[in-house]
Amino acid sequence: MSRAVSLCPCGRSDSRGRPLALAACCGPRLAGDAAPDAEALMRSRYTAYVLGDEAYLRATWLPDTCPPDLQLDPATRWLGLEVRAHRQIDADHAEVEFVARYRVQGRGARLHERSRFVRDAQGRWLYVDGEIR
Repeated sequence: MSRAVSLCPCGRSDSRGRPLALAACCGPRLAGDAAPDAEALMRSRYTAYVLGDEAYLRATWLPDTCPPDLQLDPATRWLGLEVRAHRQIDADHAEVEFVARYRVQGRGARLHERSRFVRDAQGRWLYVDGEIR
């Protein structure tokens, strides 16, 4: 008997181009493992939006910039993620540019953002803010 493997919503693939399972990609981050870099954190945050995991989004957001109410809309259907660039500025600062496609009330839309990340004193990457493009 074969078990269906849940693919990771972030769309990351292995060296052969095969999509990674959630358990081998963003799953460990959502369970509490630290992201090794800003791109991995950004991908796991996208996955958290797909899964409606507000607690993870708050835990990985710089407290100074985290809004009091995230207003996650359960009717939003996230359709895919494309990472366009990951730039390490210095040891503790990075940027990730991405496009996320989604559907709300039957209408397709896309979010194109350049996100800023910072590494905190414990070495964890945190989302700071983003510039919508």
